[in-house]
Amino acid sequence: MNDSPDEIQRRTMLQMALGVTAGGGATALASAQEATAAPAATGQPGDFEFLAGEWKIKHQRLNNGSWDHFEGEATVRSILGGVGSVEELRIPARNFSGMGLRLLDVERKLWADHWVNAKSGVLTPPPSWGGFVDGVGTWDSQEEDGGKPVIWRGVWDRITPTSCRWWQARSDDGGRSWKDTWVMQWTRA
Repeated sequence: MNDSPDEIQRRTMLQMALGVTAGGGATALASAQEATAAPAATGQPGDFEFLAGEWKIKHQRLNNGSWDHFEGEATVRSILGGVGSVEELRIPARNFSGMGLRLLDVERKLWADHWVNAKSGVLTPPPSWGGFVDGVGTWDSQEEDGGKPVIWRGVWDRITPTSCRWWQARSDDGGRSWKDTWVMQWTRA
């Protein structure tokens, strides 16, 4: 795969349990999954209405121990009467674009967050599942990195009519501590 580091990190955050590798990783990954709280079953149509529109985005991404700063933009549309949200993310300076697709499982009251890289055009399964509690949306996903379990957390917060923030953190110790890895400051265009 020829995915950029940005694509790999974004996709990683959006994926829910990719499976386990050979060599006994199943136990470690299962422990990480148990340490992650079940997503809040609070989803309802319109939860992502705050994101509809045109946005300018200031990115800060941890890259080999130092913070990389770059600009981006996004167009977001609410679909299906608020049961879905489609985000087209563009980072012109990096010749990068992708699509976030968020769909509400109305019965389970959970949001599925999917990702598509424009270079491949392929929906990256499985989705990450999450929801909003008190105006903060949280999505956790688990995977292995070098045979060790990792939890990725993506959070929507600081939501106002003209701005919001999405940030990502990584836990290598089952959710006891977190290290920020990416922050996106969204401002309505």
